[in-house]
Amino acid sequence: MRELSVFDIIGPSMIGPSSSHTAGALRIALMARTMIHGRLRSAHFILYGSFASTGQGHGTDRALAAGILGYKPHDPRIRHSLEKAAESGITLDFVNDTDRSDLHPNTVDIRLEDEGGGVVTVRGESIGGGAAVIRMLNCVEVDFTGEYSTIVVEHRDERGVLAYITGVLSDCGINIARAKLFRQSKGELAYTIIEADEVISDTVIERIRKPDNIYDATLIAF
Repeated sequence: MRELSVFDIIGPSMIGPSSSHTAGALRIALMARTMIHGRLRSAHFILYGSFASTGQGHGTDRALAAGILGYKPHDPRIRHSLEKAAESGITLDFVNDTDRSDLHPNTVDIRLEDEGGGVVTVRGESIGGGAAVIRMLNCVEVDFTGEYSTIVVEHRDERGVLAYITGVLSDCGINIARAKLFRQSKGELAYTIIEADEVISDTVIERIRKPDNIYDATLIAF
């Protein structure tokens, strides 16, 4: 059973009527945005379950737009995020899928593309109290919340990669709270998710990115 925090009981500091449909949705989009590094050109959203059936009335579309703009859940600009995205030249596309029933009721698929053609796809679930879980990243099943300082490392699945990552963190005095590896199949695309107790600097991330078998490393810290 998941332990309840004060935010599960009284809710987060936020703009909007629903911690699940606004704050949680925004958090998913904000995590997705951190994983694409270029200037954002377009964002495509597929909403499922209650996100699809009642999300618009609860401001889910505005929350998702706010997340990809980098706004936090308490930012008053959320109310105008759709207009702000248009002013920034970002194309937004929302699709409601009310037929699929095998997913968490507050699920969204996000596809982001930057001006250089870089693409990231994310599936996230808003699980209540403004919290969210990322369940899929670029077609690889993952599981992380971003509640801690989190490093998402995209790499080839081969011997020595995890040892290298943990070695860099040890050298930099970073204590690992949790480490998980997710992969498509042996020797293919993989993600190592590191949750740490300390604040992680950009210098640490740059060191992790150096080997050729590591494609990218992204810090999620809100």
